[in-house]
Amino acid sequence: MKVSVVGAGIIGLSAAWALQRNGHQVTVYEQGEIPNSLGSSVDQHRLIRFPYGDELGYTHMVSNAYQAWEQLWEDIGTSLYVQTGTLVLAGSSSNEDWAYSSARTLEKLGFLVDWLDRDRLKYNFPLFSFDSGERGFYLNSGGVLLAQPIIEKLSQYLTHQGVVLHPNSPIDEVDTTCAQIVLANKKVVDADILIIAAGPWVRRLLPAFYERVIPSRQVIVYIEPPAFLASRWTTAPMVLDVAPFNNFYLVPSVMGTQIKIGSNSFSMSGEPDYERLPSESEAIATYKLCQHRLKDFQEYSLIDAKTCFYSVAPEKHFIVESIGSSWILSGFSGHGFKFGPLLGLALADAIADRFNKDELNRWAAGYQLTENINIKV
Repeated sequence: MKVSVVGAGIIGLSAAWALQRNGHQVTVYEQGEIPNSLGSSVDQHRLIRFPYGDELGYTHMVSNAYQAWEQLWEDIGTSLYVQTGTLVLAGSSSNEDWAYSSARTLEKLGFLVDWLDRDRLKYNFPLFSFDSGERGFYLNSGGVLLAQPIIEKLSQYLTHQGVVLHPNSPIDEVDTTCAQIVLANKKVVDADILIIAAGPWVRRLLPAFYERVIPSRQVIVYIEPPAFLASRWTTAPMVLDVAPFNNFYLVPSVMGTQIKIGSNSFSMSGEPDYERLPSESEAIATYKLCQHRLKDFQEYSLIDAKTCFYSVAPEKHFIVESIGSSWILSGFSGHGFKFGPLLGLALADAIADRFNKDELNRWAAGYQLTENINIKV
């Protein structure tokens, strides 16, 4: 079949990859360059990890996501993943916070969670400071996906496989009933199936999604460690710091990337075409999220700050819906990158009638199904 894909982030390109593998004729339209520096998928890195609070469905999906990435690495001829391990930190006062919920969910799936007290944390992770009474746990699993190189390499691979990529091709209108798009230059393109993976711009194309998906402007910063600590950061874990008053994530330096800090809280505001430059005060506020956690914090330098727009759906659950002759993939809430190839393969299975559409919708939204899925990898 002839398939049009709107959006060349990880979700759109993964859909193109999976559908091309199934023999479909695929064309991708992207409003900017590929990679698009304004897109949600383009940055130095993204994280893949098992801890997911009480979200049993998404925790379970991570194993399948790893399998899908392995298939993608095999196809494109290289792996763009670095395992770092995952350090999850918790406060001492609440047994109901995200870290404890994550541990309980992991244990339901057979993971061994070994809680570390302050002394063991200090011994095992000397780059960080810990307060009296703090606890945490460490998993060997989890790591960094090299986001922009992935988009670049996958785009090149798809072109070689016959997928047609159209950068700088904004869309004015979509007709989900008949899988038709109208480009900004008024060219009309018909297809058998239309895939809309437009990230935070989905509301411009589909007004019905205006209340369902909220753009969230996030400020991230990159920091540089002092020279005497630089080598240690190449073997540091990712950090999910959900202790009271902190609430940030940290991405370590891998493969020449920089240490990144971002807030775990959503702004739930902003429009993706505007407010792209963070203010100095925003950058400093994000930088200071880790001042309590990093030992020798005063020795670290703030070297860059950027904005990224997430598309946030209710309860941060993914939206994968069939409407007419189209599929809408949206609401990935800052945690969809890790599932990109898996979602692409699941979509291809649904289009091939190997996966019930309603079941796909529920599974993508993080709900456990009555039977285990068997996605064709």
